[in-house]
Amino acid sequence: MNTEYLTDTIVLLAAAVIAVPLFQSLGLGAIPGFLVAGIVLGPSGLGFIENYNEIAHLAELGVVLLLFVIGIEMNPSRLWKMKGLVLGLGSLQVFITGGIITIIVHATLHTSWGISLLIGSALALSSTAFVLQLLTEKKMLSSEYGRPAVAILLLQDLAVVPLLAFVSLMATPELTIAEDVFFAFAEAFLILVIILTTARFILNPTLNRLARFSSPEIFTASALLLVLGSAYVMERIGLSMAMGAFTVGLLIADSSYRHQIIAEIQPFRGLLLGLFFMSMGMSLNLTLFLANPLILLGIMVALLAGKFFTLWPLSRVFGIQNTTSISIALLLAQSGEFALVLFALAKGMGLLDETLFQHLLIIVLLSMLATPALEKAAYRIFSSIREGSTTIPEVEIARIEQDGKPVLLIGFGRMGRKVGFVMELMKVPYVAIDSNAALVDRERAEGKPVYFGDVNRAEVFRAVGAADTPLVIVAIDDREATERVVSTLHAAYPAVPIFVRGHDMMMCQALKALGAHFTISETLEASVELAREALLHMGEEASEVEVALDDLRKDYYARTNQVRVESKPGPDIP
Repeated sequence: MNTEYLTDTIVLLAAAVIAVPLFQSLGLGAIPGFLVAGIVLGPSGLGFIENYNEIAHLAELGVVLLLFVIGIEMNPSRLWKMKGLVLGLGSLQVFITGGIITIIVHATLHTSWGISLLIGSALALSSTAFVLQLLTEKKMLSSEYGRPAVAILLLQDLAVVPLLAFVSLMATPELTIAEDVFFAFAEAFLILVIILTTARFILNPTLNRLARFSSPEIFTASALLLVLGSAYVMERIGLSMAMGAFTVGLLIADSSYRHQIIAEIQPFRGLLLGLFFMSMGMSLNLTLFLANPLILLGIMVALLAGKFFTLWPLSRVFGIQNTTSISIALLLAQSGEFALVLFALAKGMGLLDETLFQHLLIIVLLSMLATPALEKAAYRIFSSIREGSTTIPEVEIARIEQDGKPVLLIGFGRMGRKVGFVMELMKVPYVAIDSNAALVDRERAEGKPVYFGDVNRAEVFRAVGAADTPLVIVAIDDREATERVVSTLHAAYPAVPIFVRGHDMMMCQALKALGAHFTISETLEASVELAREALLHMGEEASEVEVALDDLRKDYYARTNQVRVESKPGPDIP
């Protein structure tokens, strides 16, 4: 038995387990941990792994899955809500920054305009994975500098599609640069047409049939088949695997199965994307860096400064406050993983020589390693605005940040549907998850925000945004499933209130012990309503009936929630 691959796997996992928690504890994030672990293991470091090319091929799947998830998140409604920042600020940032870097590269390196445009456009992109991770950790995605940053990243992610096509077309020497650009955008448009057609007539009916089998293994296999199959087809027709994954992600963006598919893909994406960053670290030639460290560090600083001084005034043009604009420019000053993807693809196609590729790789990696420090500065500057503000109290800021975030409703059966109806009457946004594919299709046909998802999978709650929801309502008929959901949600998101129904006092007490914020007893509420109507029918005074029933409720829920209240003691209630 050949244990070479097993040995490499153990070494990679051990390095990740050591480096990533270490870097996270230092506040530097997971991505620098993966990069440094790769540098240490590679030929330029300790040399534990010499043949990193085979690992790099597997690591490409991490980028494929990243593009797939980004495609899913390119929801048209999400883009439309931020259309001014996405199409305005985002587009100008890419075009102006990319154009300036292109001209500088062409003038200094004397490369062709095509290669210069590729380098300039790639370096203009920031790190989506890194920035979103940092914003999420600090709960700043909806802040005054988080929202514009996300809008710019969305446009940059969209720009990757024509750039991937551009790299592929540059390998065709008979085309001019103008033709390359034209065909790149034409292919991007053609992909959108294919998406609309395929999503309507093929993909959703197929996913619906697979979901009805109620087999998690089949659904996982189907999700991977979708991603890898589309990636393979795109590569066979001369484009990139990442573009194929992005395309199928867009296909699923408006599907009722999007959250379940994200949950199936996320574990693979996280591991393989980490492997991609490690492979980039392993491919780094430290000898080249040590030969000219000051020059390369100077270029990296110039890149950060150039992107900062481009994005800062652009943000001001779009009405963003000065100090907030500084925070945005600092946060997005680095180059990112898509530059690595584009440069690796161009090198594989013979468009970049080894030395130029290595220099670009060093500059990108150095800029990413500087990101934690830039983010800390951005956060400190933005926080100083909030601390110095006397017009908006902290409570109001928190309320603004939560505005519009939907309530998460687990289960959309008889009870869940009624809860959703009440939310609609009160104009409170909500998102529902249910594991019944037929029910999901029926409710979505009526315009309800219901998605297919296995409520036994914690990844589904993460995909649907449980970390940011104001509260969760659990309305599942199955007692064991309800207890699992409450336990899982409370363990993963202890700060999120959980409202849940129970059958009787014993179940309500068990759910409370598992982390439920508030419980409702079916037997009590049904008994109370029956008693009320019966007593009123017998001629009892309505006010006396309400007092008696209110005392009953107080005593019942006091014992359920184990809290003493000032109320008249009542009889034992099951």
